[in-house]
Amino acid sequence: MFACIFIPDFSVQAIIRFDPELHARAVAVLTGRPPLEKVVALNERARQTGVEVGATKSQLEAWEKLVLRARSESQETSAHAALLDCAQSFSPEVEDTTPGIVLLNLAGLEPLLGPLPKIAHDLAQRVSQMGLEANIAVAANPDAALLGARGFPGVTLIPEGREAERLGDLPVDVLLESFSSDVEEATRWVETFDRWGIRKLRALAALPEVPVSERLGQQGIRLQKLARGAASRNLRVLEPRLIFAESVELEYPIVLLEPLALLLNRMLEQVCARLGARALAVQELHLNLELAATQPNGCASFTRTLTRKLTRTLRLPTPMLDAKVFLKLLQLDLQAHPPGAPIVKIHLSADPARPRALQSGLFLPVFPEPEKLELTLARIAGIVGEGRVGSVELLDTHREGAFAVRRFAPAEPKAKQSGNRKKDMSMPENDSACQAEEKVEERAKDKMSAVIALRLFRPPLSASVTLREAKPVRMRCLQREDIAGEIVWTAGPWRSSGDWSEQEGWSREEWDIAVPAETGLVLYRLVQDKLSGNWFVEGTYD
Repeated sequence: MFACIFIPDFSVQAIIRFDPELHARAVAVLTGRPPLEKVVALNERARQTGVEVGATKSQLEAWEKLVLRARSESQETSAHAALLDCAQSFSPEVEDTTPGIVLLNLAGLEPLLGPLPKIAHDLAQRVSQMGLEANIAVAANPDAALLGARGFPGVTLIPEGREAERLGDLPVDVLLESFSSDVEEATRWVETFDRWGIRKLRALAALPEVPVSERLGQQGIRLQKLARGAASRNLRVLEPRLIFAESVELEYPIVLLEPLALLLNRMLEQVCARLGARALAVQELHLNLELAATQPNGCASFTRTLTRKLTRTLRLPTPMLDAKVFLKLLQLDLQAHPPGAPIVKIHLSADPARPRALQSGLFLPVFPEPEKLELTLARIAGIVGEGRVGSVELLDTHREGAFAVRRFAPAEPKAKQSGNRKKDMSMPENDSACQAEEKVEERAKDKMSAVIALRLFRPPLSASVTLREAKPVRMRCLQREDIAGEIVWTAGPWRSSGDWSEQEGWSREEWDIAVPAETGLVLYRLVQDKLSGNWFVEGTYD
C-alpha cells in the first residue's frame, strides 16, 4: 500500500505557514513584475469571494478584505522540506514527486504503527503540526493514491480492487493536472475529452481500449489505465539529506528586534518540529540575515538590490530541542551584535545531532539542566562581555597565571571500570621494593614540610620601588598602606619570560624581599615587568 500527501494551494499555505493569522482570511499569491503582477494561487476563502487565477493586481482593488502576497520560493522550499521530513518519519521509502506532493510506501508499517486508517490520520496530524493542511489518500498503487489525494479532501482510503469505482466520480481535469507537466498539452486533452462528452474518470475508463489506442495513441492508453487505477510502478526513492533550514523573504524590512523575534519563534518551532519528527536534536544554529543598505545617492529609502549579510552561529554544549531556549539565546546574541540595518531576508538552519541520553545516579548531586545553564551563561555574557564567561583552561606556558577562558561544555561522566585494577608489571613485587617505596615517601614528606607557602595576591598589587645599585631598597604598595617600608633583605633577581619562543627574552624579574613589621619580618615576592617597567607585589610567604 502507498500513501500520498497533497497540499492544496501549496504556494498560499507556504506563506500562511509563517503567518498563522492569515488562516481565517482570503489570500491571493501574486507573481510577476509590477505593474503586470497576476494571481497564481489563492485559498478557498478567496475563491468564495470570486477571485480567479490569472487576475491582475489592478483588477483586485475591488476586494477590500483580500490579502495579497508575493510568491516566495524560499518559503515554498522550506515547506516542502518539512513535508519530506514528515513523510520520512513514517517510512524510509519516500518519493519527492512535485512541490507540495509526496508519496511514501506503507508496506510493513502496520505491525509498527497500527492499521492503515490510523496511519493515514496520524500522517495528517503530523503534517498539521508542521503548519500545513493536507489531503491524504491510501491506495494499492502510487498513481491511484495521487489521484485520490488530489481529488478528495481530508483522509481517503481506496480499497484494493475498487480503484476504478472509487475514482470514477473525479473530473478528468484532476487526472490531467496530476500527470501532465505541460499546461498547453493538458488543455488540448481537456478540449478533446470535452468534445467526446467525457467529463468524469468513469466515462474514460469505460471506453474500449482498441479505439482509444487508434485515436489517442499510447498516451491515451496510459491515461485510461490511470483513470481505472490500474497503473503500477515503483517509487523513485529519495535519498535522505539531513538539512533542516527555514527561510523567509520579508515584504517590508524589519528594523526592530521585537518583530524579528516573532518570526524567529515561528521558524524555530518549525525546525524543532522537523527535528523532533526524525528523533534528532540541535547541535548548532546558524542565523543568516540579509540586510538592506542605503542607496549610493544618500536617499533614505532602502532597496533589495544593495544588501549585505550578517551571520551568527550558536554552538550548544549538548544537543538540545527547545525552541524557547533557542529564541532567548538568539535574542541575547542579537542584542550584543545588533544587525545595524533593516532586515529583508531571514535564513535559519540547524546542524542535527543525536539527543543526549543520560541517566543520573541515585546518590549523585543534581546538576542544572543544560538548557537553563546555557541560557544563564548567555545572560551573564551579555552583562560582563564575551570571553569573560566559561571554564578556565591553563595555557601550555611557564608564564605566571597564564590562562584562557574557553566556552563551557560539561563533559560526560565516565563509566566506572569494573573489575580489579591491573597491576603494574614493571615493579617487582618483593619486600625490598616495598621498603624502598616507603623510604621515598618519607623523604618526600620531610622535604615538603620545609617548603614555605607563597600566598598570591589576585590580582598582583601595584608597587612603588626605590632602587640603589640596581637593587630594591624601599617599597610601598599603592593599594595597601600596611605593605611598605625599608627592604632589609633581598634574594634574586630571577629572570624569565615564560615562553622560550618569544622574541622579548627575560621580560620578568622576580625578587624575594623582607620588610620589617610590628610582628617581625614579612617576606614578599616582588616582580618587575621589564617591558613596561612596572613593579608588583605578587604575594607573601607564610
